[in-house]
Amino acid sequence: MIKRLTLLMLSALALNAYAKVDSVQAARLGQDLTPLGAERAGNTAGTIPEWRGGITTPPAGYQSGMHHLDPYAADKPLFTVNQQNLDQYRAQLPVGTQTLIESNPNYFLRVFPTRRSASAPERIYEATRMNAEHAESISGGNGVQGAVAGIPFPLPQSGVEAIWNHIMRYRGEQMHSVVNHAAVLSSGNYSLVKRERDLFFVYGREGMTEKELDNTLFYYKYRVVAPSSLSGSALVVQETLDQVLAIRKAWRFSRGERRVRRLPMLAYESLQPDTSGMATADVVDAYNGAPDRYDWTLSGKQEMLVPYNSYEVHQKGIPYETILQNKTINPELLRYELHRVWVVEANLRVGYSHPYAKRRFYIDEDSWQILAVDLYDKKGELIGLQESHPINYYDILSFLSTLETIYDFKNSRYFVDGLDNNEPMYDFNATLHPRDFTPQALRREGN
Repeated sequence: MIKRLTLLMLSALALNAYAKVDSVQAARLGQDLTPLGAERAGNTAGTIPEWRGGITTPPAGYQSGMHHLDPYAADKPLFTVNQQNLDQYRAQLPVGTQTLIESNPNYFLRVFPTRRSASAPERIYEATRMNAEHAESISGGNGVQGAVAGIPFPLPQSGVEAIWNHIMRYRGEQMHSVVNHAAVLSSGNYSLVKRERDLFFVYGREGMTEKELDNTLFYYKYRVVAPSSLSGSALVVQETLDQVLAIRKAWRFSRGERRVRRLPMLAYESLQPDTSGMATADVVDAYNGAPDRYDWTLSGKQEMLVPYNSYEVHQKGIPYETILQNKTINPELLRYELHRVWVVEANLRVGYSHPYAKRRFYIDEDSWQILAVDLYDKKGELIGLQESHPINYYDILSFLSTLETIYDFKNSRYFVDGLDNNEPMYDFNATLHPRDFTPQALRREGN
């Protein structure tokens, strides 16, 4: 059995305390720590290798515009985890993953050799080194100042800092994509909803300064392409950094009304349209938006079996019905590996409501990508599991999810987003501008 790391109990700082580290600590970045703050060394058991820079060049045969080839296609599973041997691996599995296996006798995890593939551009490493000495949380933890482009808190001292690292991680500069999502009901029935999406990232842009940032993280827009009953509906979002200081702005174009409306709220527990009530606004990208409604605790770091290097489910031409099985995603297409993750627990503050009164996040130490989330209701009952299945998009050196899932245990159903196997691959060089993300632009597209 793989030895479990003892949770490193870290003293939490007050939410409004400075998070700057001194030059001696910052100098560890790129030395015994990776440039983004992970432990460079492998574990003592040899089951987690040393980080050697991640993927920095595409594999042979890859050309821009292709679905990303699997650089680890020759790997064979080391073992599987199923109902028969689950007890042997409980210590290395999120509680939600354990429940998923217990509830589905045909479900299993294929566990492969650990490949520390996460990487980022050199300028992101340099910016992270600067942020380590200058970034600080403000507004009671609801904002960040003194940071630009890189990870703000590569040596986190509180749970909210670790979550900010996920929210502010590098995701390229712009992206156009066509993806599908589906709510798979307990019967196994589902309908695909296809969207065209545009993203213009502000925080991580080359040459960006904190002054030019002007409290903006990114701009986002989507337009529904199919089914025909929903086609034409569209949404624009202007994402702020400190959402308590200036709330997220969102406008929706309704095809039926032929008009653009400002949405009073698209955050927290607001339900996303066309998701059968399974996806709240803040579960996109595993977690997004203001952290002000939760108390965040950094529990430490632990070795866990988590989704990683999910190239197989990303490949071109896989029929969506092959991926979307009754009750679960097809386990034959998923890959799990042993990685060190930061464990962060979020507990809903008194006076607020949300379907998830407690969440436990498992955040990749190498990339700050959230990989799994245990979801609990106000009674303390586990009601769901989120998983992010990531790959290194090696054409831009960014480690991001290619598929995101939410399992609803109470109703034996799940929601999946990111199905792109039969669509053109993401265009990370799309010509986009902030003026494309205004209500006026949305109105023009609607007409």
